[in-house]
Amino acid sequence: MKKNVIFSDLCLLCLTIFVFSTFQSAYSMDSNDNSSISETKANKEKRMSWWTDARFGMFIHWGLYAVPAGQWNGSTNHAEWILNSAKIPVNEYEKFAPQFNPTKFDPVQWVSMAKNAGMKYIVITSKHHDGFCLWDSKLTDYDVMDATPFKRDILKEIADQCRKQGLKICFYHSIMDWHNPDYLPRRDWETRSAVGADFNRYKQYLKGQIAELIKNYGPVGVLWFDGEWENTWAHRDGLDLYKYVKSLQPDIIINNRVDKGRQGMAGMTKDPNFAGDFGTPELEIPQTGLPGVYWESCMTMTNNNHWGYNKNDVNFISSKNLIRNLIDTASKGGNLLLNIGPKPDGTFPQQSIDRLADIGKWMSVNSQSIYGTSASTIPNLPWGRCTAKADKIYLHIFDWPADSKLVIQQNISNIDSAYLLVDLSKKLSVEYKNNSTVISVPDKPLDPVATVIVLEFKR
Repeated sequence: MKKNVIFSDLCLLCLTIFVFSTFQSAYSMDSNDNSSISETKANKEKRMSWWTDARFGMFIHWGLYAVPAGQWNGSTNHAEWILNSAKIPVNEYEKFAPQFNPTKFDPVQWVSMAKNAGMKYIVITSKHHDGFCLWDSKLTDYDVMDATPFKRDILKEIADQCRKQGLKICFYHSIMDWHNPDYLPRRDWETRSAVGADFNRYKQYLKGQIAELIKNYGPVGVLWFDGEWENTWAHRDGLDLYKYVKSLQPDIIINNRVDKGRQGMAGMTKDPNFAGDFGTPELEIPQTGLPGVYWESCMTMTNNNHWGYNKNDVNFISSKNLIRNLIDTASKGGNLLLNIGPKPDGTFPQQSIDRLADIGKWMSVNSQSIYGTSASTIPNLPWGRCTAKADKIYLHIFDWPADSKLVIQQNISNIDSAYLLVDLSKKLSVEYKNNSTVISVPDKPLDPVATVIVLEFKR
């Protein structure tokens, strides 16, 4: 998980349209799905509708890697990959399990913070690459109930609270498993023998755990796979797993990392015969909108791009930029999945709590400009972003005009009214000059992060 791109230079518009047009058929909303997985346009739109309306979710990376908190043998730049990045032998890594006792874990508080921030779904790591499970799996003892002193089913408690508070529960599940003796390949630095390892047996283990998640914790909104890039996982495996998951819960949504072919950090899959319902850009937001394409950007709260907890990483992205990332993503027709890396005691880092509160404050006023919106219908807005919904356009102003004249470089006809979203009674005048639409705005922004103006059209 690499470099974070917060905002994009619109001068790259043409290049980006060319690059991402290759993904159009794979994720299209406007045509039937590929021949491998048949589904009508109407059925897919219905299945995806809650997700596209939501636009904003919480990612949670939590597991045994929270215990070392990013530190090993004097190095402090590790996180959820610490087993691999610090080259910790599996039998040594297992010693973190007796230390995992998050007595301050409060699922009510976790879900409430997500809800109050305006998030509509939670994607939590059921199992990351280290193989440790946050639920009571009957297929292994390497889980929170059997291997730790905590002995509480974390996924069940989170799932129950999501349903009580009206959020969708979703699970991140790693295809890769550094702990399971049947998973191949081994790390190149590892000393464990691969003799007797059976990858086909591992795939049955993988399916068995997925069945547990869906049957015992369902209905599940999204299964968010990862770790598909190693050479032991093939397209036929991805297609088979996709079909298997859909056989357990037909209306579930599955990301493209169930299959091969993801194009690096850009996260999209070119092949129209891929398995998966949406693309997964990582730590970046596509330069321009992708009309008719399902995608979700997953992003961290820290500039160092740690997903799991690192106690030494206090380089957090500002609330202002996180809110603008959400706006930027919605303006391009995508979802934002914003990550939290909880501490080993079961609490969120205070910096994350503060930022969730700031986002929630902005969303409490402006959420209608995010939920259920589609990509911008107005290109080239040097001062901000735009979202659209039915008979309205929402203008998100990042850079306030010094002369109080907001200029859109095109004639926008049929405007019935213009007003501030924070003050519906405050009507704004609109005039047309030199093939541009000019809106008279107050002298100062009402919100320094993003003031929203609504253009409402005649029906």
